[in-house]
Amino acid sequence: MTRADLIALTPDVLAALSNRGLVKRATKEVDAGERPTLIEDTDGAVRAAYPDGVTVTLPPGGGGLAAACCSCPAPGVCRHLLAVVLTYQRTHAATTPSHAAAPDRPAAPDRQAAPDHAAGSGHDAEPGRDDAGAGGEPWRWSPGDVTDDDLAAAIGAPALAAAQRRRRRGYTAVVHRPDAADPVPRVELPTGTVRFLVPRQIGYARGDAADDGGEAIALAVWACRTADREQPDRPEAQVRVGGSATVVDRPALDAAVTLAADVLLTGAAHLGSGVDARLAAVRRDLDAAGLRWPLLAVDDLAGQLEAYAARGARYRPETFADLLAELPARRRAVVNAGATPPERVLGTHEPAETPLRRVRLTGLGARVRCSGGEVGVDVVLAHPAAVSVLVLSRAYPVTDDGTPTGHELAGRRVTGATLGALAAGNVVSESAVRSAAHRLRFAAGRLARTTVTPGAGEWSGLPPGLLAHDPDALAAELAGRPPRLLRPRTAAEAVRVLALGEVHAIGYATGEQRLDATVTGADGGTATVTATHHAAAPGALDALAAALDGTHGRPRYVSGTVRRGADGLVVEPLAVVADAVVVPDLAPGAGDGRLAGAVDLRPDPVAAALGTASALLAQAAHTGLRHLAAGFPERLRTTAAGLAGVGLERCGAALSGLAGTLGADPGEPAVRAWVDAWIRLSVTAESR
Repeated sequence: MTRADLIALTPDVLAALSNRGLVKRATKEVDAGERPTLIEDTDGAVRAAYPDGVTVTLPPGGGGLAAACCSCPAPGVCRHLLAVVLTYQRTHAATTPSHAAAPDRPAAPDRQAAPDHAAGSGHDAEPGRDDAGAGGEPWRWSPGDVTDDDLAAAIGAPALAAAQRRRRRGYTAVVHRPDAADPVPRVELPTGTVRFLVPRQIGYARGDAADDGGEAIALAVWACRTADREQPDRPEAQVRVGGSATVVDRPALDAAVTLAADVLLTGAAHLGSGVDARLAAVRRDLDAAGLRWPLLAVDDLAGQLEAYAARGARYRPETFADLLAELPARRRAVVNAGATPPERVLGTHEPAETPLRRVRLTGLGARVRCSGGEVGVDVVLAHPAAVSVLVLSRAYPVTDDGTPTGHELAGRRVTGATLGALAAGNVVSESAVRSAAHRLRFAAGRLARTTVTPGAGEWSGLPPGLLAHDPDALAAELAGRPPRLLRPRTAAEAVRVLALGEVHAIGYATGEQRLDATVTGADGGTATVTATHHAAAPGALDALAAALDGTHGRPRYVSGTVRRGADGLVVEPLAVVADAVVVPDLAPGAGDGRLAGAVDLRPDPVAAALGTASALLAQAAHTGLRHLAAGFPERLRTTAAGLAGVGLERCGAALSGLAGTLGADPGEPAVRAWVDAWIRLSVTAESR
């Protein structure tokens, strides 16, 4: 019998199961004729022998390459095993159809629907799905088609039982369906991401979390079943599986919201040390309740108050105000049963940290920040297997010798490699640990290994969820996200890589010390790459201008934080790939280069009005609603008129409503009106 699972293993899938270096080496050996001798048993087992005595066995069944056995001492998927797969594929190339169906059962059998909570092998079939996976579109399939019997055979009965216990408690997931551009279905779970690399072959499903015993694969399959039943037409479906669908009674969350209201009424400028005990109690209760995102918000709120008390530069009134609004915003979304599942809004069941299995990361650049007497470096790394971005942060004190620059910090070492090498290189680690906020650390241990190799900016292999070719399409994707105040609190959530077409213009705004460049995507669309000078990275603008104007060869990619602007997509760059990878914030230089061109500084009255209103609300939070000057309501009404004058009448009405609640002793109505106004301004600014 022909092993359709082996035929379906593309180079990308083999690289995901091993690494590209091994795949290239195995391919080169097979091309050179260094092929093993294959023997195919009647039960489907494939055995191979090499002239040097190495033997390989690929047993039949749903275990995938993890069930294979090689006599060489190399751990995991070795080059011998890869060479056997490649040899098998070439041996059967002449007789195998280009789109093989699943080997053990029809591609789309008719099955009776079973309840989502059933423990048997049945499941709900998606109504109306044409199951084209066996035809001209092999990517058109759903992992929800996998039965529980298949799951038990692939992951074992103990793992399946553990997953069933977890399902009874309930969990949320985000199901990303495959398409022609990204043919691999994936499911985001609270504990990690599962990808289904080969259609209808559950043995090739792969999760990024270490030591889950296969439980995550079952949870992902059940999430796909629920998505197929409830949201069959959505390319991305947020679902809740099992357990109770209502989450309203959250005493820990209520306590956090009450604390935020009291802080808003008193103001950062008038808070005493007594708030510290309340903060500690709220943080403890949120942690015990497993409400990860509110906990992180309260952690940041405590950090802002500490910075203000120490007169540190890390305190920002706008950041402080944003945190005071985030907590009630999340509670409202839960109580009012919004479109986003409550667990996604609150981060319920998100583990504080998740050890990752052997992980391969790609450096996407770095950001240097300076505040509070220290200089920090955030190294941003793509995790292609999970279609996510991780951030490795390091902070260094400012000494009497002055503030270290990004270029000086690029030589500091982490896990045996420099920050500069991590920012532009390729990382393979067996000791990576990811936090709920997608912060990265490398665990210490004698057996843990992390290697860093130079990167050449080979970013074409990044998945579509990280790599964009059309800025306009990416801007539309950003527009479809939930509001920022409700999204998971993950670091670098807005980092993407843009494949570049052309760089049309580069200009420098002298007064704002800002460099802007107009670029097109590889598939069309226009974006603006913008960066502003800061003292901790004096050579950044010169390095960015040189990279974009072709000094290092034609620029092919730019990575950075993306957002929607009034004129389209805006990219705040982390790195530019030409003939080399340029990380502007870590580049040498004193910032004395001559930057040519000019920036069209057209006034943006809408942005100006929103900025003025947000600053006024932030001032109210800083001072405290109980301590505002007598003339503050009139300032709110004047600002409201300005908002209405540029067409933002609802924003203006929200500020006028707040003005009407302020008096000698404002209370809960004033807090509610302030939160209403801040949310309105935040969502409006994000939606432009």
